[in-house]
Amino acid sequence: MSITRTEWQIPAGNNQSFSAYVALPAQKPSAAVVVIQEIFGVNGFIRETADDLAAKGFLAVAPDLFWRLEPNVQLTDKSKEEWDKAFGLMNRFDIDQGIRDIQAVITHTRAQKENTGKVGAIGYCLGGKLAYLTAARTDIDCSVGYYGVALETLMGEASSIKSRLMLHIAEEDKFVSKDAQRQIKHALDGNAAVTVHSYAGVDHAFARMGGEHFDANAAQLANGRTLDFLRQNLA
Repeated sequence: MSITRTEWQIPAGNNQSFSAYVALPAQKPSAAVVVIQEIFGVNGFIRETADDLAAKGFLAVAPDLFWRLEPNVQLTDKSKEEWDKAFGLMNRFDIDQGIRDIQAVITHTRAQKENTGKVGAIGYCLGGKLAYLTAARTDIDCSVGYYGVALETLMGEASSIKSRLMLHIAEEDKFVSKDAQRQIKHALDGNAAVTVHSYAGVDHAFARMGGEHFDANAAQLANGRTLDFLRQNLA
């Protein structure tokens, strides 16, 4: 399916705005998906993810959430220098402000003629954490989080989840201990709004094609589940 790529400016109040990479499907209007970045910014992987969603019929919007720190960050996972910079940005990133920026993206996207009105979200790593909080703090229609970090510290927000949420957990995640995984599953068990999938034998970022820990089988399974979930909840 042919797609169109463009850039939006998202109003952020106080005469400020920030950019978002946008991929649009051939047919219009369609449901939208906000693609929430990893610690590497809106890089090639995030843009390819948006392009793939557009090819599957969604309006995909990937906002630059590091804009308050440094606009247009596009790092890879291929060098120590880039990892160091990525962790530095993550450590300075204001999570609460990030969620407010995501709400601004959702509100802006709902108002666009290319959108049917429904908006979902999908996030990876830092974005997986933000996807969880997006489900709890915004008016998103559904959210998907891949290997979100530090979720165990946020389980107090589980009761605030207002929409359907799917989480993908890597059982050998070097950034999320087995104990943390147990805490997450225990806290969310019985919450009808939440679906949790675990993937044995895979590490953090198993769905990042070209990454050190990419696992084609686990990625295919998780991505298939995600696509079904988005289609079901954004129809």
